[in-house]
Amino acid sequence: MRDKFIRFMYGRYGIDSLGKFTIAAGLITIVLSSFVHWRFLPFISWLCIITAYYRMFSKNIYKRSSENQWYLSKTCKLRAFVSRQKNLFAQRKTHHIYTCPSCRQKIRIPRGKGKIEIRCPKCSTTFIKRS
Repeated sequence: MRDKFIRFMYGRYGIDSLGKFTIAAGLITIVLSSFVHWRFLPFISWLCIITAYYRMFSKNIYKRSSENQWYLSKTCKLRAFVSRQKNLFAQRKTHHIYTCPSCRQKIRIPRGKGKIEIRCPKCSTTFIKRS
């Protein structure tokens, strides 16, 4: 069975970031349509899911790839912001992150060092904070 599916998918585009987004959007609108009874919401959710499957099984790889590149270029800033926030949140377990009062540069200080004097590497301003 697995070999038949692999042969079927040979030469087809498959899943990408835009496909994952459209499937997620479709599922979210399906859940939302069960709470909010708008007539067009189920239609939009099924349209998203059908579009995602159409893109997955498409043999026009160049066109689907260009659509995905367009999506990635439009969401680049949002994805970078989310990635930075995720990274900062992970660092908060072991470090304090302070901002310089004069130039607003973010400075990472290890936790558990007590009250320390911090020198900004960008503008050389010194300030005292608790680690």
